Amino acid sequence: RKSTKPSNLPELSSPKFFSLFPAFPPRNSHTFMALPKSTEPQPPLSPAHCYTLIPCDQLEGGAAVLPFYRHRTTQYCRRWPMITTILLLLLLLLLSTVVYVSWPSDPTVKVVRLRLERIHIHTLPIINVDISLYVTLKVRNVDVYSMDFRSLDVAVKYRGKRLGHVRSGHGHVRALGSSYVDAEVDFSGISVLSDVVSLLDDLARGTVPFDTVTEVSGRLGLFFFGFPLEAKLFCAVLVNTNNQTIVRQTCYPEEH
Repeated sequence: RKSTKPSNLPELSSPKFFSLFPAFPPRNSHTFMALPKSTEPQPPLSPAHCYTLIPCDQLEGGAAVLPFYRHRTTQYCRRWPMITTILLLLLLLLLSTVVYVSWPSDPTVKVVRLRLERIHIHTLPIINVDISLYVTLKVRNVDVYSMDFRSLDVAVKYRGKRLGHVRSGHGHVRALGSSYVDAEVDFSGISVLSDVVSLLDDLARGTVPFDTVTEVSGRLGLFFFGFPLEAKLFCAVLVNTNNQTIVRQTCYPEEH
């Protein structure tokens, strides 16, 4: 049987056949050459080779540029100094508030009532006046500790002259609380003529000015801790003798 292959085609194994198709080189052993292997270490790539900006005109239609997002840990580390400063300021404010609230202070004493119980005028052998006063004091503890006062001494003055005083016994005032102390003061024998005339003149007008000096000594305590307490307060009181009420009162701590 005769072959139908055209006579003008070269043989498959001939070099002339591979010259027609350069993509398929001839399968001779001398055509395969080993690539030389470099024994020298390659230098590391610089950041410029890893992060090279691509111009906008060279971007293809399907390419997208993503924004750079910071890691949460990095943001937290950068905010940590500011957070620490805020916490320290809050702690300092809290400590200042605790010290201010717990710092012991003197109690406040106010004359709630000052009533003239009795006034007796003597004309013989000399002119003198006997006065009996009924005093009600309100002692207010402004501290967070309870207060135990050993004594409460109230002195009454009229126009700068001391008439007399009365001393109260032991008392207890709870923390941030108040307590009332009643005392009766008797003054006998006010014989100075100028004082008698001034007193009679004030009684005729219906108002008598008195000055009270209150001394409190005791102890502020919280559990097993205690602080000594010494306070002295001055009050200027204007009493209405018609209805036995206090018209005006001004109190402030008196310097020793």
